[in-house]
Amino acid sequence: MFEKILIANRGEIALRVLRACRELGIKTVAVHSEADTEAKYVKLADESVCIGPAPSAQSYLNVPAIISAAEVTDAEAIHPGYGFLSENADFAERVEQSGFVFIGPRPETIRLMGDKVSAKAAMKAAGVPCVPGSEGALPEDSREIIKIARAIGYPIIVKAAGGGGGRGMRVVHTEAALLNAVATTRAEAQAAFGNPMLYMEKFLENPRHIEIQVMADQHGHAVYLGERDCSTQRRHQKVIEEAPAPGIDRKQISTIGERCAKACRKIGYRGAGTFEFLYENGEFYFIEMNTRVQVEHPVTEFITGIDIVQTQIKVAAGEKLQLTQRDVAIRGHAIECRINAEDPFKFTPSPGRITNWHVPGGPGIRVDSHVYTGYLVPPHYDSMIGKIIAYGDTRDQAIRRMRVALSEMNVIGIKTNIPLHQELMLDSNFIEGGISIHYLEERLESMNSVISIGRAG
Repeated sequence: MFEKILIANRGEIALRVLRACRELGIKTVAVHSEADTEAKYVKLADESVCIGPAPSAQSYLNVPAIISAAEVTDAEAIHPGYGFLSENADFAERVEQSGFVFIGPRPETIRLMGDKVSAKAAMKAAGVPCVPGSEGALPEDSREIIKIARAIGYPIIVKAAGGGGGRGMRVVHTEAALLNAVATTRAEAQAAFGNPMLYMEKFLENPRHIEIQVMADQHGHAVYLGERDCSTQRRHQKVIEEAPAPGIDRKQISTIGERCAKACRKIGYRGAGTFEFLYENGEFYFIEMNTRVQVEHPVTEFITGIDIVQTQIKVAAGEKLQLTQRDVAIRGHAIECRINAEDPFKFTPSPGRITNWHVPGGPGIRVDSHVYTGYLVPPHYDSMIGKIIAYGDTRDQAIRRMRVALSEMNVIGIKTNIPLHQELMLDSNFIEGGISIHYLEERLESMNSVISIGRAG
């Protein structure tokens, strides 16, 4: 086992990794920007190193500074968390070339799955069902592009091969709009990801977003840890996640889960990963794989009793998985609400100083956050400041516990999206389960229309 790990991230995930390390008896190094000097995880770490000014490009994305911090503190491994450099194959390669262990997949695996075209080809070869679409990258020839779209059938969605996080994609409903959409998306992909390659898929009209959590070691063992429903989203960004997914037959989950585990073995995957699917009319369609720990990993930890972050660390240290698929048992239900520093309905960021921070408690409640009373939420990073996770024996109990937890949560000094979560926990369609990825945006549009009419009257 490692003696010292450097945590190349910030916020709640930095604190989550730090706690996992402390429980395993591993010393920690927290790297931080000038804006995060007073962060809780920086104070709790055994050592800390400032790696640059507030902007991410000069700190959390500053690869030479992170490597130097690992060198001067004699760290043995680097945990990238999620976001920032967590799925950057060049960073993973640089980490390993510098003599450290990257707590995640091998660089070549990250490259394979980071390019959506090669990822889809690998999944097809492994027997994982994919959305009907183009074979490989879109050509430059306009006539060929039109031909491919006609074969798939409208509506289609044009996606950047190197995209992610809801960026680099455009829905096209008619042939007249196709070529302009391709040209615009190609330019955006080049600017945002340095890769102009695109591909095309059938646009599913009303799907759910279901993902399968996997864990694999370097000895050829892989298991899946159930599924999560992440369909409550806005602009492709998840708002609420839950596990297990309501209303999907367990045999079907078992079948797709086994295929994901098999795919991991086939590509030599190592560490934690997530297969993301669109689910419509009883069918799963692979869209991408995230080669890192997910924001929503706590809901899986609740229903399986497995510590995903600690398992990541053990696997990276070369240990064999202590789990077989038979050992993975799903019990109860868990729901996670992402708490963001933003207006709950306009979604404008709300950075600033938190003058009071009181978190809920009670049976089945977990709060993952780096925030405290007096903490200054910086304007430079993602707006998420924490997560409330509620667990119950049933989905109904988990929802009721979440309602209580949200009512107890008290944040003064900034705006948060807690009121939105409170509304959703009372929403009849959410309570019924099985909403599509478009539901939240449609509901918000309806609410805004009512507000506009009220103001006009």
